[in-house]
Amino acid sequence: MGLLKGKKAVIFGVANDKSIAWAIAEAFRREGAELILTYANETVAKRVMPLAESVGAKLVLPCDVRSDEDIKTAFDQVGSAWGGLDILVHSVAFANKEELKGSFLNTTREGFATALDISAYSLIGLTRGAAPLMKGREASVLTMSYYGGQKVFPNYNVMGVAKAALEMSVRYLAEAVGPEGIRVNAISAGPIKTLAAAGVGGFNQIAGHVEEKAPLRRNITQEEVAGSAVYLCSSLARGVTGEIHFVDSGYNVIGL
Repeated sequence: MGLLKGKKAVIFGVANDKSIAWAIAEAFRREGAELILTYANETVAKRVMPLAESVGAKLVLPCDVRSDEDIKTAFDQVGSAWGGLDILVHSVAFANKEELKGSFLNTTREGFATALDISAYSLIGLTRGAAPLMKGREASVLTMSYYGGQKVFPNYNVMGVAKAALEMSVRYLAEAVGPEGIRVNAISAGPIKTLAAAGVGGFNQIAGHVEEKAPLRRNITQEEVAGSAVYLCSSLARGVTGEIHFVDSGYNVIGL
């Protein structure tokens, strides 16, 4: 019997088969969860549809997280299909490419607003949309962070500020929805070659450094993140909320 047998999970942020969100979808399916996936736009839809089919997703819904209307429509459809929801996975982040290279001093007002809206505020918007479907179900919200939200990494720039906002949002949301029995946690994953990572200038340099310095002397895989996601969204973690859980080969414990 799977750890998530009978659980209903909505996953935001599958972009392709290298996405962390996709590894989570596969792991959830293996553990017995039913899935609904979403996509941000038609370009992504072409990649997500066949993936969704391969895990037997009940629905594949369009949702631009910048739109409150899109979010409401998506959760209305989830409610109609399932009547309730056990797991929300938020694996969504975006910053304009020009903001992810060079000096942080050159961050534009517009670039800052975009990164914070899509990468941090969207967790609040999605949790608010999901909460009425999650009441009384020992439900779980999970988001994806990175150590660049706590320490400075070259070129991570405004995304570091967005991840800091995301991690603090996890704590405030945990308190806000805790009385309903809903848990909110984040996984801070080490550098992985995904579509999102490709946008960060000098990514290979960061990954190389982590491999050399992390206690396990290697980088992590999508599947390792997915394993922790299964734990955090299962009853094994029913006493855990408001946490930032590192899956980074231990890199975050190293000083020099």
